[in-house]
Amino acid sequence: MANDTCTHLDDIGGAQPSTAEGCEDCLAMGDRWVHLRVCQACGHVGCCDSSPNRHATAHFHATSHPLVRSFEPGEDWWWCYVDELLFEVEGAPPSPSHA
Repeated sequence: MANDTCTHLDDIGGAQPSTAEGCEDCLAMGDRWVHLRVCQACGHVGCCDSSPNRHATAHFHATSHPLVRSFEPGEDWWWCYVDELLFEVEGAPPSPSHA
């Protein structure tokens, strides 16, 4: 996977994940999730599009923060909502993950 077509790598804010407990919106609602994503601009932890509430995508629509990274153990991929691109960033530090 190449990152040379994502035009939003400058939007990486280096923010730490807001929580390691799970999707912050689902936790607040007392709901469940399938997989987690972390916003690379602000650290918001949201649930994936296979989850009932799709909070990571909802966060993108509310904030226009374009990049998320998998927050799953052993996964190191990124997604750009604007460019609709799945990629890895060579030389990036290992992906953080929830407990």
